[in-house]
Amino acid sequence: MQVRKKSLSLRLKQTLFMKKIIIAIDGFSSCGKSTMAKDLAREIGYIYIDSGAMYRAVTLYCMEHGLFNADGSIREKDLQDQMDDIHISFRLDADSQRPQTYLNDVCVEDRIRSLEVSSHVSPVAALGFVRQALVRQQQAMGKEKGIVMDGRDIGTAVFLDAELKIFVTASAEIRARRRYDELKAKGQEASFEDILHNVEERDRIDQTREVSPLRKADDAILLDNSLMSIAEQKEWLKEQFEKAIHASR
Repeated sequence: MQVRKKSLSLRLKQTLFMKKIIIAIDGFSSCGKSTMAKDLAREIGYIYIDSGAMYRAVTLYCMEHGLFNADGSIREKDLQDQMDDIHISFRLDADSQRPQTYLNDVCVEDRIRSLEVSSHVSPVAALGFVRQALVRQQQAMGKEKGIVMDGRDIGTAVFLDAELKIFVTASAEIRARRRYDELKAKGQEASFEDILHNVEERDRIDQTREVSPLRKADDAILLDNSLMSIAEQKEWLKEQFEKAIHASR
């Protein structure tokens, strides 16, 4: 196995001199898409773009600027008028060397991962004008290729011609447990039942929304990581990347 890993690492380094591609990783919430995409981007020297964080950042903006009504609905006209004031960027953390999400030049990485933001993000992401604005930003980021982007509609709406598309899934219970463990590790209070309900509700909204509903692209490769370790996922992703990069030569 050790020989296999060294051989794969050497071939990955060799691919860096080949034609760059776009890698689109879509799937359900709390499947570990962001972790996979970040690790793969760092391994192959690509730029990582977390599209989900962008929608979370818009949601946080709405919460901080009173754009949610008391019943949880969104003041859509006010949000639409303020979309030009919402600037989202990614910067590498000097210590962890992982990308951090910035909203109008303020790091919001931890705040956008809270359960409160998770509970409000799907209705915001379902708004057509929000998706159009962020898709334009994402497409601009990908003009030079050499990027890894994860989200809900990267392979079906943002980059239809992405050379490598992956669709990730896992059972709702396993995803809720992962989210619960993540929040507890950060010292945040969490209820497994509340998180499971949130995961199931987000699945329903994501799959039934009118604008860019969550679905597997016809040319995407399915990855069910319910019973896979992080190491197994990384190995699998590297192999898919290697196949795609050689196919695009």
